[in-house]
Amino acid sequence: MQFRDYDPSKDKDAVHRLLREVGWMEKGKEDLWDAYLSACRVLVADLDAAAECLVGTIPGVIRYLDHDLPMLEVTLVATSHIARRQRLASTLLARALALGAADGAFVSRVCVFDQGFYNRAGFGTGGYEHTLLFDPSALKVDAEPRVPQRLTRDDHGLMHASRLARLRGHGAANYLSPAVTELEVRWPDKGFGLGYCDGPNGELTHHFWCAADDFEHGPYNIRWLTYQTREQFLELMALIKSLGDQVHAVRMREPQGIQLQDLLDRPFRRYQITEKSRFENRMSAYAFWQIRVLDLPACLAHTRLPAGETRFNLHLTDPVEDLTDQRAPWRGAAGDYLVTLGTASAAESGSDPSLPTLTASVNSFSRLWFGVRPATGLAVTDDLSGPPALLRALDLTLRLPDPKPDWDF
Repeated sequence: MQFRDYDPSKDKDAVHRLLREVGWMEKGKEDLWDAYLSACRVLVADLDAAAECLVGTIPGVIRYLDHDLPMLEVTLVATSHIARRQRLASTLLARALALGAADGAFVSRVCVFDQGFYNRAGFGTGGYEHTLLFDPSALKVDAEPRVPQRLTRDDHGLMHASRLARLRGHGAANYLSPAVTELEVRWPDKGFGLGYCDGPNGELTHHFWCAADDFEHGPYNIRWLTYQTREQFLELMALIKSLGDQVHAVRMREPQGIQLQDLLDRPFRRYQITEKSRFENRMSAYAFWQIRVLDLPACLAHTRLPAGETRFNLHLTDPVEDLTDQRAPWRGAAGDYLVTLGTASAAESGSDPSLPTLTASVNSFSRLWFGVRPATGLAVTDDLSGPPALLRALDLTLRLPDPKPDWDF
């Protein structure tokens, strides 16, 4: 077996075959997949001199309260039918994480197909994402939207800049390469956007991009919605409401800090009368992304917590150690740390016998640090334990907003 960088000049046919085997590459989408791969850093594993496994990553940033931290997004992990159960994907993923850490990434994130595989590389489950399917005519928005600008796939540059400049909260991700948005708008066969260019130089300030299988009645799927102010958000919601004369249902993920049910007229009545129909009004919640710390001292050096200070010893384990070579320069984040959480946080090697000790996997500690769940809850369901007084103190210190990446790739 050989692990190396992807070389399209010799690997393209093998990778296309792999992607067709796993059901991801549709006929006619080969060029789009090639563009996708060119936007990522791709590693492959050879079996019998052919690429039979690949892992793709892309750099970005993720917001921790009011700081942007360098992030490595895992965008693609696939293994061919003949290469399963050879530990190729997990070994290749560990190598990708090591390269990301060497390039300066503090954390890594991934959208998962299910819980389990990525946990073995140190990832912990993120927060719930709420998605609503609702009748747009039921929106209680008084604003009158102006005539919007029509956006097409050719406006991907404008939309990418608008996404980067959007109002972002805790956990929000950004990908700097414009190729990311270009690929996203070209991926669905049917898509359109509407928005407003209110910037001082004509920049696109707020907009949404939408896809649908049935443009007559929907459901419409709002792939993303960007805005910089409260007023812009309400104008976009009023614009969506205006579609309700013809469109029966819109699917939309709940933005950070917004409870969309507040804007719906008699939501439970509509849930009941649309039950089991194609336009059934409903809400679903799934935790489909995971996150892990790559560099604990760097993460805590950029952590500013206003609610008091907590000091403790941390005994941290990291399952990625089992997937890396013992001579590798990065083998995860495991170790014994003296941790301070507060207005000036830090993690340094060592321990203090006068302080309480928290024992955790990097999976669970990443969830704790990112604000996915409190320490007392993780002590019940995850690999995290410590004295009750320490757990309660961590609950008070790590009082963070619900993290919302707001950009999946």
